[in-house]
Amino acid sequence: MTIDKYLDRIDDVLEEAWNLPFTGGKRMVDIEKIRELVDEVRLNIPQEIKDAKAIVRDREDIIKDANAEAEEIIRKAEERARKMISQEEVMISAREKAGELLTETHVKTRAAEKAVMDYSESALRKTEEVLLAVYNEIKNTRTMMRSGKLKNPKNEAK
Repeated sequence: MTIDKYLDRIDDVLEEAWNLPFTGGKRMVDIEKIRELVDEVRLNIPQEIKDAKAIVRDREDIIKDANAEAEEIIRKAEERARKMISQEEVMISAREKAGELLTETHVKTRAAEKAVMDYSESALRKTEEVLLAVYNEIKNTRTMMRSGKLKNPKNEAK
């Protein structure tokens, strides 16, 4: 389950909580359910971070593959040019083609790098937003608990 789902479940628990009369909208919540869900969020945060790291690794692999492909294209173009060394016109043509291939490869590599960077940035931004939302939710819950707005039902029964 994703962190967003856990946050939705926390929100559901808060929405389903009983309104306490004469308290100005305060509610009684099952603190154990909230704690359980907060613990689940804490357990899943490392997975979100692992996912972000995997995206970065994938980006590096794509760049590495693109560079290897560029080097292979250049190597093949140079090999072909060496075979045609006796024919000057063919040699000039091969150099031009190698330059075009190199330029095209660099363009493709830059486009792939940009796409990977954009995707990585988006995934990392989303992870950051999720982590910030979880942090804020935990901070708000702790503040509510400290201020007495959120009480432990076990303590109230005593």
